[in-house]
Amino acid sequence: MPLDHEIRPFKIEIPEADLDDMMERLKRTRFPDDFANDDWKYGYNTAYHRTLIDYWINEYDWRDVERRMNELPQFRIDLMGVPLHFIHVKGKGKNPMPLLIHHGWPWTFWDLRKVIGPLTDPEAHGGKAENSFDVVLISLPGYGFSSPLKETGWNFWHTADLENALMKDVLGYEKYATAGGDWGALVAQQHGHKYEKDVIGVYTHFPAQMSHYLPSHPDQPEGVEFDPILGLPARSEYTAEEEGWFERGKHFVENESGYGEIQLTKPQTLAALVTDSPAGQLAWITEKRYFWGLAERGVGTERFEKVWPKEDLITTAAVYFLTKTGGTSSRYYWECRGNPWSPSHNRFPVVGVPTAVSIFSGEIYKPPRTWTEKYFNLQQYRIHDEGGHFAPLEVPELFVDDVRTFFGGLRA
Repeated sequence: MPLDHEIRPFKIEIPEADLDDMMERLKRTRFPDDFANDDWKYGYNTAYHRTLIDYWINEYDWRDVERRMNELPQFRIDLMGVPLHFIHVKGKGKNPMPLLIHHGWPWTFWDLRKVIGPLTDPEAHGGKAENSFDVVLISLPGYGFSSPLKETGWNFWHTADLENALMKDVLGYEKYATAGGDWGALVAQQHGHKYEKDVIGVYTHFPAQMSHYLPSHPDQPEGVEFDPILGLPARSEYTAEEEGWFERGKHFVENESGYGEIQLTKPQTLAALVTDSPAGQLAWITEKRYFWGLAERGVGTERFEKVWPKEDLITTAAVYFLTKTGGTSSRYYWECRGNPWSPSHNRFPVVGVPTAVSIFSGEIYKPPRTWTEKYFNLQQYRIHDEGGHFAPLEVPELFVDDVRTFFGGLRA
């Protein structure tokens, strides 16, 4: 291991003064007037916001969550200018496969906690020992405990460079597998695009084009028609078996993507709001989680909390607030457009390593298979009738089975 790569054990220990300050701010929350919004058509519902703030003040226990977080082996390293926080859990069994997994926005590393045990210790979770993995999970640069971030330019493709250095130069793996959704899907796909010689395979449950958010698409496959307004594969590309998929993506772009335009253009303005107010940070995140999966889950907070218990909603907001990363995590979007991706090669498929794609029913965007087969070296394709954008937390057993099955066929 290179001498300048000092890995330090890390333990989450939020100062009591910071928790006291957060609680005082919560107790002084000013709630907006809200009317004719029982169906959330105007956005985040204030009555539900009051319920969550009351829970945060009177029932939520950060120290208990912190204790459970610290049961995971965590580390910090200064790498490529990033104070990088990561989880590294060694797999049980004779020959664990190195597996780099990812979160996105508005996630934290904690949203993948349910899949770590089954992947690293399959025998204890109904699997076979030969399917074990060494799991590595970073907090993305400028997210949570990978902070404070002081350098510009950090986006999904630059993160793949950082992780490649972590996996090979720091942790010493010759080759590794990778998986992800949301931003993590694009990071994983970039590994399979740029670092083909280093990557065993890619599992993506958000198969999005890497020129996502850009005005031009150098990675658009030939023979796939695109919608000129949406920048997505056109309605004509979808088959009868994919009925409703195009409309789902269209609905997201037209009705649910406003947050992205703010983070793509003025993330520092947003930072001023969410860094000052834990209630504001909670509202900004929770509104996305309510709508991303609404069609399959159904309307109402009771159904919402079957997927997203209050503790998970509060924990995510608390991590962002306590680490003051509401702004730097939002800059990840700005840097996608302001520091744009460009192809490392012009070959198709764009992601040349063996790839598994899963489509979960509640996903916010589902590309047609015509595009998917041309974009990826597609070796496994599954359509699930449950789960959504946050699959590792929503349906961890499906995520784990996808990963075990796919990479099981790629083990030496």
